[in-house]
Amino acid sequence: MSEVRGQILGWGTYVPHWRLDRSTIAAVAGKGGGKGTRAVASYDEDATTLAVAAGRQALRHAPDASPGSVWFATVSPPYLDKANATAAHAALRLDRSVPAYDTVGSMRSALAALRAGTTQTAPALVLTADLRTGPPGSAEEAAGGDTAAALVVGAAGTGEALAEIIGWGAVTDELLDRWRTPGDPTSKVWEERFGETTQVPLAVEAFEAACKDAGLVPADVDRVLVVAHHARTAGAAAKKLGRSNDDVLATLAGQVGSAGAAQPALALAAALEQAAPGQTIGLVVIADGAEALIVRATPAIAERPSVAPVADQLAGADVPYGRYLAWRGFLPVEPPRRPEPARPSASASARSTDWKFGFVGTERDDGTIHLPPSAFDDHAKPMADAVGTIATFTVDRLAYSPSPPVIFALVDFDGGGRLPVELTDVEPADVAIGDRVELTFRKLFTSDGIHNYFWKARPVA
Repeated sequence: MSEVRGQILGWGTYVPHWRLDRSTIAAVAGKGGGKGTRAVASYDEDATTLAVAAGRQALRHAPDASPGSVWFATVSPPYLDKANATAAHAALRLDRSVPAYDTVGSMRSALAALRAGTTQTAPALVLTADLRTGPPGSAEEAAGGDTAAALVVGAAGTGEALAEIIGWGAVTDELLDRWRTPGDPTSKVWEERFGETTQVPLAVEAFEAACKDAGLVPADVDRVLVVAHHARTAGAAAKKLGRSNDDVLATLAGQVGSAGAAQPALALAAALEQAAPGQTIGLVVIADGAEALIVRATPAIAERPSVAPVADQLAGADVPYGRYLAWRGFLPVEPPRRPEPARPSASASARSTDWKFGFVGTERDDGTIHLPPSAFDDHAKPMADAVGTIATFTVDRLAYSPSPPVIFALVDFDGGGRLPVELTDVEPADVAIGDRVELTFRKLFTSDGIHNYFWKARPVA
């Protein structure tokens, strides 16, 4: 029996609501595009909000696992010189004793977070998220995708495992195939032939090392997923391993896109959602060298289906290419003729962390719920998972917003509590009194480099 290198106790994924039809790109940019769609994060989403969405699903999938640490991997961190994982920690309402760490800079940082998490004797929450783009009309723009995936992991014996990591292999090499200096909005890339020539042998070496570590030969692995920045490199590596392009990866490439640091965990989660007990899955990640792991599904995987399967999140609403460019800052548009919001107060934010990040109200002894929380109530009332009904709403075309108009709704939450809240992931014409909505962690605006996070409401999926 292979030695267990780590356990996967649960997972969660998040694919944003919006989709960009790649065929619409060339008509505007003059080149680029292609077939299929790519996932697009809304104007009020960033890597942190995406990670929170995936993390909420992961904690629902592993309800008995109480995280003892948080590891956040991204290539597009909202902050530098400040931790991003702490905002996710606050939004997920984890205990103050739980440390939260960033691992940033490349797709390989996701493997660093996973490795760190699987050494922990208490469950670790590994968050991965990215917004991927490129210059308008570029292959990077069309092939990229904005998604997040989270894994609840730990060392052997941490809890009831849905899958076990039984082999790991890694090869590190200094290769200049893509890069981005701080402050640049997009990455630069070398031609794909270079990556194929230099990195495919590294992928084979890493996979064979992982198989050896698991006590297997490559042919024993039931399914192999090869993740790389370039489809050409991934395809060539899969062929060298004697495998074809896995259907999970083909589906993600055609409908979601490649999500940078989130791609390894997203692909693995999608494969685990289809896995039968005892099936082995090889994950090969080509980035700054190559890394591979062998995962074996346990009998428990058949008894605990995913909370929000990737397959159920593939469909989305179309976003026009011009709006996408505006959201990403490539197409400046005139904002509403209103003053921009003031910089959020650090001290005020610190005083209201539970409300601002965790959406925690208060409850009286008679069951009355106050939103925002009242200083006269003694009982905290977590409300982030509450579902509500739109009592009334207005479409405000004059209020400041990075993407006007603003839709405000008065929401009555099930079990008590009423609050005016901004709606997102919906067009004004599609809103109606009586609609059911759920809460989602978003970014209200950014001022003086400070991201003002809070909660909005969106239609129940």
